[in-house]
Amino acid sequence: MPTLHKLTAKKVEKADPGKYSDGGGLWLFKRPDGGAQWVLRVTVHGRRREMGLGNLTEVSLREARDAADKWRAVVRDGKDPIKERERIKREAARADNTLKAVAEEAFEARKAELKGDGKAGRWFSPLEIHVLPKIGKVPVEEIDQRDIKDALAPIWHTKADTARKAMNRLSIVMRHAAAMGLDVDVQATEKAKALLGKSRHEAQNIPALPWQEVPNFYKSLSDGTVTHLALRLLILTAARSLPVRFCRLDEIDGNVWTIPAKNMKGRKGQVEDFRVPLSEEALAVIEQAKPLARDGYLFPSVRRGVISDATMSRLMERRPMDARPHGFRSSFRTWCAEATDTPEQIAEITLAHVAGSKVERAYRRTDYLEQRRVLMERWAGFVKGGTGEVLQMVRA
Repeated sequence: MPTLHKLTAKKVEKADPGKYSDGGGLWLFKRPDGGAQWVLRVTVHGRRREMGLGNLTEVSLREARDAADKWRAVVRDGKDPIKERERIKREAARADNTLKAVAEEAFEARKAELKGDGKAGRWFSPLEIHVLPKIGKVPVEEIDQRDIKDALAPIWHTKADTARKAMNRLSIVMRHAAAMGLDVDVQATEKAKALLGKSRHEAQNIPALPWQEVPNFYKSLSDGTVTHLALRLLILTAARSLPVRFCRLDEIDGNVWTIPAKNMKGRKGQVEDFRVPLSEEALAVIEQAKPLARDGYLFPSVRRGVISDATMSRLMERRPMDARPHGFRSSFRTWCAEATDTPEQIAEITLAHVAGSKVERAYRRTDYLEQRRVLMERWAGFVKGGTGEVLQMVRA
């Protein structure tokens, strides 16, 4: 049996440049420049292999001996210690590349495209809530269509929109993993869709108040509270809830309210500031709300920040009403179609919808502010109790 532990800590420290055996194939190589390396020499399948065990500055004599014992045992099992170490490293790397880790990295990479750098978490939440608790710890390279199917099956037919978003996010994560050089199945989500089948869930539109009933509801918002005033401005401008709730005094210049791009629906970098013409009634509502403003926000909450969308929704729910705040955009659009002769392009741009083909939008250099101003004055007149008679518009 070969002699082991020939070296001592003192000899290791004082040794001149050269090669020094500790026995059992463990060697210390000292270089003239002062550096030193531990090397294990073994014979595997009749072939000699040299395996580095680390620098002397990082690995002590005792640690080198422990490592040598470990890898000699691997040799006794008939395995190549160098290949076995590489295999262990690969498995460790795979463990680090769990679906959760890669999903978080993909989210970070996309934040610049998302509103507010994705701080609201809406992009990530479908994964965080419905996917990662089930398969987040699985290495992304092992994810297949069956894993995805099992994760999303419980909501595929009951929460179709959320399931669709989760599937879309998963597809992005898988492509991100492929870009990282990982061996993933980028078609796994499409295969999962085939396994899940067509969703039986029918999308439900947000309930809207019939346009003929809007004046009576508007009249009932008469107590001058933040919630009543916010709802009034939302109705008068046909704007979405978010820009109304986060409306700042410095966004209003005369009779124009400029909604910053960050508060508009759409991807960051793909939307622009949007000008809203303010009717005389809308300006009156703003003047009434100014004394209630705080920190520059026109519609502050009781404690801090701004009122929530739920605050306005609950007011309508308590009435009780099926309609919700976002539905007033539909009320306005239907009024345009049924009670006016408004050109479709004007009506759609008023709602900040994308109107016209890509080529048409590229050549269009106007937002039809003045045409929209006429329309919004007519809408305000109707909302305040007008007749809703047909409005003859000059086509743009």
